[in-house]
Amino acid sequence: MNNELIVMLTYNDVTVKNASQIFEECKQSNVKFWGFKDSGIPLDEMKKLFSYMKENNKTTVLEVVEYTEEEGLKGAKIALECGCDILMGTVFFDSINKFCKENGLKYMPFVGNVYNRPSVLEGTVESMISQANDYLSKGVYGLDLLAYRYVGDVESLIKRLSDEINAPICIAGSINSYERLDYIKTCSPWAFTIVSGFFDNNFDGSFLEQIDKVYKYVKP
Repeated sequence: MNNELIVMLTYNDVTVKNASQIFEECKQSNVKFWGFKDSGIPLDEMKKLFSYMKENNKTTVLEVVEYTEEEGLKGAKIALECGCDILMGTVFFDSINKFCKENGLKYMPFVGNVYNRPSVLEGTVESMISQANDYLSKGVYGLDLLAYRYVGDVESLIKRLSDEINAPICIAGSINSYERLDYIKTCSPWAFTIVSGFFDNNFDGSFLEQIDKVYKYVKP
């Protein structure tokens, strides 16, 4: 399946304090993939929320926006401790990849040159395709593409990686309009995240209403 919506209960790259309450109100949604960042709420609360998501038959995602090997590996260990299904983010390091493979975590590192907060993505499309194929040859599950943070041609980047990379690609961050959803539908990557868009009411309605609208829009 493609065009999977991943609901991220985060705002400004931090997990929102009421993440558990929002999930409780929205758990009946047909959206299968749910997650948040590795900062913003205490570890015990993260573990309880991920466990509750899985009790409700959701696939869980932890996104780690870190650029050093030490911090990325720390994020991977948090994902494992939380019983998470997918680790998204981190700059790729062999040590993180090895840890994920040894512990059954699906690893989706950033592709391209990612830096700064909020994140900026640089690099040529060709270099990202080459980098992606290198990571995939080492056994990563897929790739975290911060397409709408790219300093170049965003639409070309999404289309080419969606077409040319034979693995799950998640378009992460800054999808905040139906215009952008239309382009996602055209390219049909494996998944995309909506982060601040629901909190900013970009899709008009309660949190649950917005989730359902987007889900039905991309999966007619």
